[in-house]
Amino acid sequence: MSVSTQSRTVLITGASRGIGKACALEFAQKGFKLALVSRAKEAPDELLQELNSLGNGAKNFEWKWYSCDLSQKDQTNTLCKQIDNDFDAIDILLNNAGIYKLDEPIYKLNIDDADFDLSINVNLTAPYLLCRHFAKGMKERGFGRIINISSVSGIKGEKFGKAYSASKFGLIGLTQSIALELAEYGVTANCICPGWVATDMALKQLKDPKWCEENQIPPDESIAIAELSVPQKRLLDPLEIANLASFLSADASKGITGQAITICGGLSLC
Repeated sequence: MSVSTQSRTVLITGASRGIGKACALEFAQKGFKLALVSRAKEAPDELLQELNSLGNGAKNFEWKWYSCDLSQKDQTNTLCKQIDNDFDAIDILLNNAGIYKLDEPIYKLNIDDADFDLSINVNLTAPYLLCRHFAKGMKERGFGRIINISSVSGIKGEKFGKAYSASKFGLIGLTQSIALELAEYGVTANCICPGWVATDMALKQLKDPKWCEENQIPPDESIAIAELSVPQKRLLDPLEIANLASFLSADASKGITGQAITICGGLSLC
């Protein structure tokens, strides 16, 4: 069954800022219905103003905000039921929410596993639960797009980022398996693997004194060093990720599935 672009609904997690916010605005501009998910109780004022501004323009769209702690399975399952009640279908699932926790060196004794468990729950288990819930409807309708935001650290391990890398590697494996299971039903599943992107999370990591110490980087030079580590000598703009997500959601991308697509300014080559 064909689904017109105007009637399609996209679910975006981690929608309050960074890549998620950029994706929300990109899909809103194209008239998609939006189910936006974040830990924040309400949409941030800046995002709210931009969405309202778009809504008053030529492109009218529906959107709804959901507050959810995706590290909690019960909250994630409740979220799925709430979205089912509010929208006829989810055509595009964009699992963007993620966290980064700096690890202690593996050789240290008495490491607290709480951060590792939290990273796996948010970065891998929550996308699995959302995929599991919404894939059935996509299969039945003969159309669906699953887009999971992984990382170049999901292709190449990150020093002192074991939990992050493990979860992002796992997300790619999950996506490939889902792609194979849904390929014959008009549903695609892909990963986007960004490098350094100018988001709050990335900048917080770069400015973290402990992260800088572990990586032997002067804190006041960390951002410049990160830029120099990228062959294009820059951090990416979140909109660049949103543009790729938009393309992967389109009919023109129907032959692309099971892929881990890097968008990193050449960082993955280094």
